[in-house]
Amino acid sequence: MQSEVFAIALINYVVFLFSVVCHEAAHAVVGMWGGDKTAYWNGQVTLSPVPHIRQEPFGLGLLPLISMFAAMQSGGYGIIGFASAPYDPLWALRHPRRAGWMALAGPAANLLLAAIAAILLKVGIFAGYLNTRGVLGDDSGTAFSEAITIVLTALLFENLLLMTWNLLPIPPMDGFSALLLFVPGSKAASLLNFRSKIGMFFPITLLVISRFFWNVFGPFYATVNHILFG
Repeated sequence: MQSEVFAIALINYVVFLFSVVCHEAAHAVVGMWGGDKTAYWNGQVTLSPVPHIRQEPFGLGLLPLISMFAAMQSGGYGIIGFASAPYDPLWALRHPRRAGWMALAGPAANLLLAAIAAILLKVGIFAGYLNTRGVLGDDSGTAFSEAITIVLTALLFENLLLMTWNLLPIPPMDGFSALLLFVPGSKAASLLNFRSKIGMFFPITLLVISRFFWNVFGPFYATVNHILFG
């Protein structure tokens, strides 16, 4: 049982790391396309986790491992972490629309990964190739099919979680920066300035968000599961 808990925790850790790296790489790529090569020169236009961990050695390197082992002590699999892709504030000020698209790129990458996982789960279960244990509650299938199902379920959950979390319209989340797509150009400077100032209080913001986030995400994820699996 202990080895099974560790195996599932390790799968969740790898999926979390991959999902966050895709999120940050998407920011870096769209920023580069828009003319800001800050993250590109930082080496983050890549799916290798190394430069992303180098950017946030605690948030993406140490904290996820600490939270993984802490969760395992109670038989859980929760992982906490954070990452970032640097950008040029002057570029964002000159090109607020491009900065808005860059902000949306991360959640969009998570949505794409979640959609891929959902399609593979739906097709695999319908065709009888995947074990639906943990999804529909039965114990059919082989150990291999169960492992693939766990990976895809983790990929679906983690990416829906990351997408929803980052789309909250609260600074310094991506959802707040995405407002640059909708505000008049004359208001962009004020929005960016507010984001910069409030960003210093990120730990407090994190606590405030976490108090109500699960009330939003829980029903959302349950609805997605119901649509996919009945």
